[in-house]
Amino acid sequence: MFVYLHPYCYKGILMKYSYWIGLAAVFLVIIGCFQPWVSIPGIANKITGMDGTGTNFGKPGKLHLIFCCITSLLFIIPRIWAKRINWVFCALGLAWAVRNFLLYARCEMATCPEREAGLYFVLSGSIIMLAAALFPDIKVKK
Repeated sequence: MFVYLHPYCYKGILMKYSYWIGLAAVFLVIIGCFQPWVSIPGIANKITGMDGTGTNFGKPGKLHLIFCCITSLLFIIPRIWAKRINWVFCALGLAWAVRNFLLYARCEMATCPEREAGLYFVLSGSIIMLAAALFPDIKVKK
């Protein structure tokens, strides 16, 4: 059943506060980069996005920080071109977060790592950033 909503009803919470929600998600991703992502039973320390000591994972949190800096600037700029470019960087950030989630959480040689909160912070923050970028609160001239 199709329900008609008046055009003024389309502006929900996400559209009205997309600027603030997007910036909060940027900070969630930044905090998640410095939190533990996984703990591997064979290695004594916990692996974060900025410190992969004992593994060959590198520092994927650096690219998250670059995407967060770019998207936070694009959230602030009140122009339509900035909002459209923001879609691209938020989508790239989400793709990088999904890649890291799959890479860090996989089992190797009968050793399965335990997922920590930082990995979930980065993934959920990236999803929220993309949702906030898709629904900006900007007036478009007709």
